[in-house]
Amino acid sequence: MLILCLLAPAATLAQQTAPQRVEPPVLRDPRADQDFVPLPEYAEEPDPILKWPVDPPPGFTGRSGISPREEQENSHFVPMEDRWRIGMAEYDRYGQGHPRDFEYPFVPGNIWDPYHQNVLKGDYPILGQHNFLTLTVADLQIIEGRQVPTPNTPFESAPDPESEEFFGNPNQFFYAHNIVVSADWVHGDGVFKPADWRLKVTNIFNMNVLNVGELGVVNPDVRKGRTRTQGDYALEEWFLETKLADLSPDYDFVSVRGGSQPFVSDFKGFIFADTNRALRLFGTRLANRDQFNLIVLDQNEKETNSLLNTFDDRDQNTVIMNYYRQDFIFPGFTAQLSYHYNEDGPSFKFDENDFLIRPDPAGVFAEHKVRAHYLGFASEGHINRINVSQACYYVTGKDALNPIAGSPQNIHAWMGALELSYDRDWIRFRSSYFGASGDGDANDGEATGFDTIFDNPNFAGGQFSYWQRQQIKLLGVNLVNRMSLVPDLRSSKFQGQSNFVNPGLHLVNFGMDTEVTPKFRTIANINFLWFDQTEALEQFVFQDGIHNFIGADLSFGAEYRPRLNNNIIIVGGISALVPGKGFADIYRPLTGNANTLVGSFLDISLVY
Repeated sequence: MLILCLLAPAATLAQQTAPQRVEPPVLRDPRADQDFVPLPEYAEEPDPILKWPVDPPPGFTGRSGISPREEQENSHFVPMEDRWRIGMAEYDRYGQGHPRDFEYPFVPGNIWDPYHQNVLKGDYPILGQHNFLTLTVADLQIIEGRQVPTPNTPFESAPDPESEEFFGNPNQFFYAHNIVVSADWVHGDGVFKPADWRLKVTNIFNMNVLNVGELGVVNPDVRKGRTRTQGDYALEEWFLETKLADLSPDYDFVSVRGGSQPFVSDFKGFIFADTNRALRLFGTRLANRDQFNLIVLDQNEKETNSLLNTFDDRDQNTVIMNYYRQDFIFPGFTAQLSYHYNEDGPSFKFDENDFLIRPDPAGVFAEHKVRAHYLGFASEGHINRINVSQACYYVTGKDALNPIAGSPQNIHAWMGALELSYDRDWIRFRSSYFGASGDGDANDGEATGFDTIFDNPNFAGGQFSYWQRQQIKLLGVNLVNRMSLVPDLRSSKFQGQSNFVNPGLHLVNFGMDTEVTPKFRTIANINFLWFDQTEALEQFVFQDGIHNFIGADLSFGAEYRPRLNNNIIIVGGISALVPGKGFADIYRPLTGNANTLVGSFLDISLVY
């Protein structure tokens, strides 16, 4: 009993001195404060099913082409049949009501808005989960005023008594208007995976006007006057593409495309750049590091004034093979090997304006076949801070009867081009060289003047350059063709045959591109031009002592994109050719003086 009495005060003291346990309310079992009686299993009420909010996706989606396949059964799985049209809650980040002139996220769209996501430009499938339709409507206009050497008509005296020698009023005005309607149907999974199949159709409605200062230019019949207005329609693109096989898990593939399709055979379009009837095999290797093409073209005839395709056969066949390798030696540097074969059969053709274009109206008039093989190496990219673009080609083959030489010719010619540029903040400084071999003797059976198949080079000023943009005629053929660099004495780049008996060219370029603002860019160039050889030219015009220096080509252009995209593009330029001694020898052989020739243009592109 004593022991118990002694222990009792000790226990009381221990309870008083021990720390009290504090239990946060959040940890308490709520059932401890109330009597908890579980419901029988059969009385348990189900949870309400979670419903996903139905919000509109950004942009204009159109109606979904997918029917529901299953109903929601619980909250653990919410069926969303159309994975492309999962919407977002309405959101106005800046509280300004999504004004048109302000860049906004989550913009609600409509069918007429091409600047945000739109089902009509392939952002959402139009049928099912894998079918996308891109509908494009474009309004393209070119307004051009130019001065080119224009001979007086030989059928009557010159209307201008002040005309010098054989050339009269050089002024011309040209206007072309194209309405383009294109539909591109793609079956696939989106951007990264190549299309399973694709169908594209492009219609072009054209209207063109040419007004000149001399008779006999729009047509050999002087009664046709000095103005020509014409309309045209063409089914320019029409092709079906299908994927043959997947080559790797990295989206490498091989596909085939048949029909009228665009194709550019190298980086700058030096040898071939056209839209025409073809069968093309193409694909990628090594996770898209390598690309390859094999294309066989059976060309259609071009309409003379609109330059659109017709359904008439051109009797010309071309085979092109090329292989691209990215990160070649240097990161960001791409190399290309290529082979072109062109067979232009013998044919006889007057164009839509009644001018003879095949065979060339020069020298011997006889139908002839041209076979040419081009071997080439090209590259483009950057080596550290220096941007490099380069191309070199060697061509060999046979011309059955060259009209200028008057005999069969073995073809052996070369071409080389190099452009170096350096970016300094918002300015790019450029310098380039282009060389094409000329023919030094038209009577030796060796045609050594370089010519192309169907070129459209973006080099040394491109469309802004006077020498490249203008068609300079000379005695029934062209000294240089429109959108070409080579002085090939060819009746037409678009409808005539290649001519490898020509003077060739050397061009040295200095240029500067400036990004004045993200919307406004300027392009300035000066080119110095020389003939490589003048003997073939002297034989053609029956004139000795033609000098090599053609002259200086000065150009300035600007590009304006008011919406920072390609829906509205306005491009304009002005250029001038200051003739040198060689140009004056051809076009002013008596006085030796030739006037400066000027050209300007405005190109407006509106695309939906």
